Amino acid sequence: MSEDQEIEAKLDKSFDYQSAEKRIYEAWEEQGAFKAGRVDADPYTIVLPPPNVTGSLHIGHALNHTLQDILIRFERMRGRDALWQPGMDHAGIATQMVVERQLDANGISRHDLGREKFIEKVWEWKEESGGMIFNQMRRLGQSCDWSRSRFTMDDGFVAAVTKKFVELHKVGLIYKAKRLVNWDPKLLTAISDLEVEQKEVNGHYWHFKYPVDGEEGRFLTVATTRPETMLGDVAVAVHPDDERYQDLIGKTLTLPLVGRKLIVVADLHADPEKGSGAVKITPAHDFDDNMVGKRHDLEMINILTDDAHLNDSVPEKYRGMERFAARKAIVADMDALGLLDKVEDTVHMVPYGDRSGVVIEPYLTDQWYVDVEVMAKNALAAVEDGRTKFVPKNWEKTYFEWMRNIEPWCVSRQLWWGHQIPAWYGPDGEIFVANTEEDAQTLADAHYGETKTIIRDEDVLDTWFSSALWPFGTLGWPDDTPELNKYYKTDVLVTGFDIIFFWVARMMMDGLHFMEEVPFDTVYVHALVRDEQGAKMSKSKGNVIDPLELADKFGADALRFTLAAMEAQGRDIKMSEKRVEGYRNFGTKLWNAARFCDMNGCFDNVTPNYDPATATLAVNKWIVGEVIKATAEVTKSLEAFRYNDAAGAIYHFTWGKFCDWYLELIKPQFFGEDEAAKVETRNCAAWVMDQILKTLHPFMPFITEEIWGALQENRTSSLIVSDWPGYNETLIDAGAGAEMDWVIQLISDIRTARAEMNVPAGAKLTMLVQGASEQTAASLVAQDDVIKRLARLETIDLHTGDAPKGAVQVVVGEATYFMPLAGVIDIAAEQARLQKNLDKLAKEIGGISGRLNNDAFMAKAPDNVVAENRKNLVEAEQKAEKIKEGLARLAAMD
Repeated sequence: MSEDQEIEAKLDKSFDYQSAEKRIYEAWEEQGAFKAGRVDADPYTIVLPPPNVTGSLHIGHALNHTLQDILIRFERMRGRDALWQPGMDHAGIATQMVVERQLDANGISRHDLGREKFIEKVWEWKEESGGMIFNQMRRLGQSCDWSRSRFTMDDGFVAAVTKKFVELHKVGLIYKAKRLVNWDPKLLTAISDLEVEQKEVNGHYWHFKYPVDGEEGRFLTVATTRPETMLGDVAVAVHPDDERYQDLIGKTLTLPLVGRKLIVVADLHADPEKGSGAVKITPAHDFDDNMVGKRHDLEMINILTDDAHLNDSVPEKYRGMERFAARKAIVADMDALGLLDKVEDTVHMVPYGDRSGVVIEPYLTDQWYVDVEVMAKNALAAVEDGRTKFVPKNWEKTYFEWMRNIEPWCVSRQLWWGHQIPAWYGPDGEIFVANTEEDAQTLADAHYGETKTIIRDEDVLDTWFSSALWPFGTLGWPDDTPELNKYYKTDVLVTGFDIIFFWVARMMMDGLHFMEEVPFDTVYVHALVRDEQGAKMSKSKGNVIDPLELADKFGADALRFTLAAMEAQGRDIKMSEKRVEGYRNFGTKLWNAARFCDMNGCFDNVTPNYDPATATLAVNKWIVGEVIKATAEVTKSLEAFRYNDAAGAIYHFTWGKFCDWYLELIKPQFFGEDEAAKVETRNCAAWVMDQILKTLHPFMPFITEEIWGALQENRTSSLIVSDWPGYNETLIDAGAGAEMDWVIQLISDIRTARAEMNVPAGAKLTMLVQGASEQTAASLVAQDDVIKRLARLETIDLHTGDAPKGAVQVVVGEATYFMPLAGVIDIAAEQARLQKNLDKLAKEIGGISGRLNNDAFMAKAPDNVVAENRKNLVEAEQKAEKIKEGLARLAAMD
């Protein structure tokens, strides 16, 4: 076939991802490609962090799920029995709020329906609208075993959660107590720390004067941002070393408006450098004060109702007031008494419920607790001794800090949707914990000696309580199932840093307690996805990136590859649409390379089971060696969770070595008359393309599967279940590699010199070679056609005389290569052009440097503007260096 001939291609001119991705995914599902259960294969297990049933896919999900899918596809191709266990969390508060809003729109409350009817409504909503995120995951190509999908409220999981509660209670690790919790006065429930959003707000410090008993005219001044809580004060704390208040320690004050006697206690909680150095102590309404109260055995006086109004423990005037209305009234009354010393503006952190949006109150209530301090000991030891590893390792420190300072875990929530606590109360408040109501009744009958009515606890369990069972509850526990025996412990958990304590630590504790084995070998903590300026994404900033919009615009493959390529351990991702577009172009490059190979007969009459070791041409030996190196780097990088290195290795090989160089270097074979060389090169190119498709598949599954299926009709399997390429290092031919590296370097340097000299693209130059060794001379003969073709040369001749005048020169290895430019370019005009460009750049560099060295600019300019200026400076300086090199070349030609 001549260079001008073209045969009909098996691939269209471009990859239509919008139609192909859905078709390919459906085909995978139809053939059961995602299902675990490969017989006689070692298991490889990942459990999907269960998204909320109310959730939709955000960019953090897209990263988390893509990283897991890459590992699953990689290990599936390596022959492992890969199980990616999917599932969904019932999301107690979020789901209840969604359904309640629907009822509110129809003028109905959950209390109108009653608990049973309300739960029925939730299940109806779940079946109709819940779980949208699973289809969105399919859109990005996630290959979970959907046939095994679990829900934290399905029957089996409910049984597991109940068993866990009963067993922990039986051994004293679950108990009921009155403690301070994060209380949401709108949702009327305790919430976890993760559901509390700390917001910086503009507020005030009100300085109140408390009269010292027995010392008329003497006051102790305290400051507070929450004046309403003063009605619950029981003490004032001062630092034990604060000389100002030594004589007051142990004495009493009179609480204004209330008349209660407050004791002055010495406690390190009081900071002498902050305010007056005296701190009012309200143990029932502040977590720090609560600790002070426990240290000094102080009374705990609750002054609030569950909806944040003042209760009957306060003076009659304030009873029933909403908390912030009470705040205004108290400040006014203290001012009227002359006890408001001053008011200071301040900026401070205020806790808000992330669901309700209202200010959270520390609130004293009866709740169920887990004694996690006991359970944490084994979970700590498991990471300390390496049974579970964190990657990156620095996250172990975070884990250790949390676990070594762990507090009792409040697991009860005042909701209707969730796992109802398996505890029943007798008429005298006696508690009976059991798996079923019948078992609880039996316990009660034995306790009372007769049958008495028992009432079930109305509260439900925190969703983290149930999701802590995820690695083994999804596999059938508490039943002794074959899946549990095969797939537990899991291999890796891929998660974000923000739930190391809330979820990872709790899974560790449960796994070790109930399974006597850690739940996973490795915890991979991935990056945070930020916007392209490095700012955290938020709806209020308007910088949220929708992964589905990116997938629609550029294809799922491009988005997936972007996330993997930017996932460097310990470094957040600065996400930009341009990066996704760039990797879409990479897919296009691959597609065009496949079409080129196909149109040059590489996939027609391919030698069955082609052995790359039979290659004889240096260019083919070289590319075989390069693909072996790339495959090895991708494999080792994925094994070490170095996603960016793995993506970078296959990207640079595919684009740089294969597309940009190999396909150009083999054109003489394709268009030449040597049939043996042509057959070898076609077979080799087809084999290399297969290795690329396999190695790239975990990152870009759709386009690789499409090319794989289209190019060879006799495939025995889809790419997704094909074998991962091995990397036989004996196939790396050092001699061929050195020769082709020399060819590439020579051509590259010649092209650079031509560009710098502004040599017309169509001009074919004469090249004279001086100082060439015998080996270089032989390589020049062997690679003559390729070098001439790609460097745009007319002739290549060995030269033994002096360096020719008016020639541009490059040095590669021991030889110098001269290209006379007389009559090709006007040297003086070229020097003038380059100098003009250099002068313009110098002015630009001066302006940018001036801004960056200007203190006023640096103080006022936003971070992204400063970063853009620094980037522009580097680029301008690099351009200037290139021009200087070109001028130096021209000067050397005189």
